[in-house]
Amino acid sequence: MSTTALIVVDIQNDYFPGGKWPLAGADAAADNAAKVIQAARDAGDLVVFIRHESGAAAPFFTPGSDGAKLHPKVLNLESETVVLKHFPNSFRETGLQALLKDKGIENLVIIGSMSHMCIEATTRAAADLGYTVKVIHDACASRDLEFEGSVVPAAQVHAAFMSALGFAYAEVLSTDTYLA
Repeated sequence: MSTTALIVVDIQNDYFPGGKWPLAGADAAADNAAKVIQAARDAGDLVVFIRHESGAAAPFFTPGSDGAKLHPKVLNLESETVVLKHFPNSFRETGLQALLKDKGIENLVIIGSMSHMCIEATTRAAADLGYTVKVIHDACASRDLEFEGSVVPAAQVHAAFMSALGFAYAEVLSTDTYLA
């Protein structure tokens, strides 16, 4: 039995064009995510989808909305678990840790959105919990951010967070490198 799980974080409709919180490169990241998901299925790895729902004041992922649904490019199979979360860290107040422990998982591959928020929080938590972690950087997406009046372009946001994760928390790879 495989000791690896793929964690597909928040690839939801609101992050795509026409959604409430579109990310730069969401479609390209989802295309790569679909390749990684298929490879995990083919390898017999556990595939777990994470779906975020926000509170009433949040601008996106409203419970019950189309925007909060998983994107069609990366839908789960009926046999695959979808974990509902309400915080950036996919482990916080969810059953994810118990599921992984029950399945004997030691290694995690993480993909999804947003690089600077839920991918970062989930990756750090996974490493702190003792998992060996890989992040597939081009199967993740981010958006422009603002800091003290300056706009930080999404590509720079993404690069900064992938660099930080790669420094101490995870091996950061491209889809092509991971699949090879």
